[in-house]
Amino acid sequence: MGERYPHMFLILLLFHGAHAALKDPVQKWQTLGGQRPLVIARGGFSGLFPDSSQFSYQFAMSSSLHDVVLYCDLQLSSDGLGFCKTGLTLENSTLIAEAFPKRAKTYKVNGEEIHGWFALDFTADELYQNVTLIQDIFSRPSTFDGAMGMFTLEDLVGLKPPHLWVNVEYALFLQEHKLSAEDYILGLPKDFSVAYISSPEIGFLKNVGAKLKKSNTKLIFRFLREDVAEHTTKKTYGEILKDLKSVKAFASGILVPKEYIWPLGKDQYLRLPTSLVKDAHALGLEVFASGFANDVSMSYNYSFDPSAEYLQYIGNANFSVDGVITDFPPTASGAVACLANTKGNPLPPPGGDGGRPLIITHNGASGVYPGSTDLAYQQAVKDGADIIDCAVRMSKDGVAFCQPSADLSTSTTASTSFMTKISTVSEIQNKSGIFSFDLTWSEIQTLKPDLLGPYTQAGLKRNPAAKNAGKFVTLPEFLDLAKATNVSGIMVEMEHASFLAKRGLGLVDAVSGALANASYDKEGGHLPELMVVSDDTSVLAAFKKFPAFRRVLMVDETISDASAPSVEEIKQFATAVTVGRGSIAQVNGFFLTRFTDVADRMHAANLTVYVGVLRNEFMNLGFDYWADPIIEIATYAFHVMADGLITEYPATAATYFRSPCSDLSLNLSYAILPADAGAGGCRVLAAAVASLFLILLPSHGFH
Repeated sequence: MGERYPHMFLILLLFHGAHAALKDPVQKWQTLGGQRPLVIARGGFSGLFPDSSQFSYQFAMSSSLHDVVLYCDLQLSSDGLGFCKTGLTLENSTLIAEAFPKRAKTYKVNGEEIHGWFALDFTADELYQNVTLIQDIFSRPSTFDGAMGMFTLEDLVGLKPPHLWVNVEYALFLQEHKLSAEDYILGLPKDFSVAYISSPEIGFLKNVGAKLKKSNTKLIFRFLREDVAEHTTKKTYGEILKDLKSVKAFASGILVPKEYIWPLGKDQYLRLPTSLVKDAHALGLEVFASGFANDVSMSYNYSFDPSAEYLQYIGNANFSVDGVITDFPPTASGAVACLANTKGNPLPPPGGDGGRPLIITHNGASGVYPGSTDLAYQQAVKDGADIIDCAVRMSKDGVAFCQPSADLSTSTTASTSFMTKISTVSEIQNKSGIFSFDLTWSEIQTLKPDLLGPYTQAGLKRNPAAKNAGKFVTLPEFLDLAKATNVSGIMVEMEHASFLAKRGLGLVDAVSGALANASYDKEGGHLPELMVVSDDTSVLAAFKKFPAFRRVLMVDETISDASAPSVEEIKQFATAVTVGRGSIAQVNGFFLTRFTDVADRMHAANLTVYVGVLRNEFMNLGFDYWADPIIEIATYAFHVMADGLITEYPATAATYFRSPCSDLSLNLSYAILPADAGAGGCRVLAAAVASLFLILLPSHGFH
């Protein structure tokens, strides 16, 4: 079966080439043996491909650290052949119900009746020839559904993985049906080289261990939920956890849900860590943590950055687990090889040849605190932002202040206090709202900020503990705040100036006056660089009299091209542009299809290009970014060559740029690579190289 999709392997070799390299910097780890933590790919790269498929395993090897461990959840067919497939039943992750619609059964497993299609009810040939795999998590791509069949352990060994981990979850259930996982594993050829065998059943591990004494295979005891009883001892896993010394008698390590180490409260915030890792290490037990994925709900402490979660387990000051089991092995690899132990690194300077882009905020660190509040700006500075921004709004009585939108109902508690002020203003937006220019500043000050993320309705809330935290900031207060920090610049954004003028509110005059009062109109000195931003060229023209200001045109609409005449027109008013992500990277079905030449054309005309808005939530990311915001950052930084990244999570960008992997000239053994349009879907590229690979295969001996 390993030869059924040969064209895919050439694609994977292309990824391998980027990781061949020089020696990495030496790091000290707090693992049991002092070595770096292992990345263990559960079912391969199951966050992108169907779990335990050929593509999933191949892609895991090509896109992860060179010593990645491939994890196989063992299933046995009725005639005793071993397949890799997560879960006891097959209907959610395969199309077996279509192939064999009348062969579902009900069995009692661990005291619970379970209905479904079980591998042990089918021969190996039936599974191998008739059952194809699908993605079993709705938020993941279905592009590869039905393209691959069941994958045997023998197939997996044929890929020559660096390390192999076999998990036997239901040894007793198999035994009840006259199938022996123990006999199957002990009967494997010696060249299979299984590095790890895990199970939640102590009896199974003891039996296997007694016959593998001369083997290098490590036995790992897998803990289930603390309130579940283990079959052999009848003790709960919570009780066994209190007697780790007994585990040492039959295992060399433990595999635990990640919450065993960093518990989560009901509010989804981290509690203090347990002493489990230190206790286990003191007994000579390795500790592996499971449950990692980029596209699932995680603690609010991580701000939707999956790398931050890995670093909590491998890069904290007190301990490190010995490995992580993940559906997204490239992200774990990046955390281990690139991001760990770099928090104290200085941010390299932006700009210049090969330099990093500016980190520019979007309403401050608005992924962590309500946008445009004092707390959002303070957090942004702490997180490493180069440029902080103020989108200027006007109150009814002419006070200029910072706020994400003129419609206060989207970012404050206005809807609970000023329902009578709801109106529709077509010049601002199509829907109704409660607008800043209809409330006096004293009325606005009675409101509270409101942290509403773009994916709140989908269950991805932002930092609920800070939902109404912070205070509103006037433009003069923002300018003073910027002076008191080490940011290199500020952005002052102006929208709807002509509409406000009709209401007797002079936006340009208010901004000009505030800037002059704060001495930003003076050339020289040590003030942060000032950028005035607007979608209105007449507003930018009004600031031509201030040579110290950089004028930036905000391109609101999505564009796919930038003609020479339009670029020349922009240059009459601005020296830089802000463009949306959709103007740079075009997406179809959540896969990138191509990068436009908008940035290249702007650069050719000596216009600076800032791209945004970047957000960490996985629902905001195309599949080519692998639900990893750092890959999107790397893409806009080094593929698009953006001069600045506009983000609601400046800490994530700063984490990447502090790491050695953000310097692609270092040619390290592992790098966080930019996405390439079209590569994530693999189909176009596969078709292009398939015939070439078939020609190369015999002469080069690729496996």
